[in-house]
Amino acid sequence: MVSNSKTFTFEEVAKHNHKKDCWIIVHGKVYDVTPFLDDHPGGDESLLSAAEKDATIDFEDVGHSDSAKELMQKYYVGEVDDTTLPAKVNQSQPRPPTQAHADSNQSSGFVVKILQFFLPLLMLGFAFALQYYKKQKKQVSDS
Repeated sequence: MVSNSKTFTFEEVAKHNHKKDCWIIVHGKVYDVTPFLDDHPGGDESLLSAAEKDATIDFEDVGHSDSAKELMQKYYVGEVDDTTLPAKVNQSQPRPPTQAHADSNQSSGFVVKILQFFLPLLMLGFAFALQYYKKQKKQVSDS
């Protein structure tokens, strides 16, 4: 990468948002991925959907390999002025969950565990009840 790289505003980068001209922002760096669209393993739509925003979280969520990260250097065109990023876009790090959100996740996890235990038992009980009902019905019709 060039040490005296060009700095772009978010608005400048966001203009490059179509198949013939696609730029993305990852970790504050700007990449012209237009020549890579057809070769991207996730398809061109995943890169096109990353245009016009900070794609850092999307990029990290996928878990790209080291070789993919090295390949990105080939498409590097500069840096983004992070003061020009829209407020909701200027979040390269996911926010930690609030206490209410954490409690909600804990309680929903507990409910899932309970359901994983009781649902099979409920289905088994239903199957036995159905079998018993059929046996009783057959005995009544045989009498």
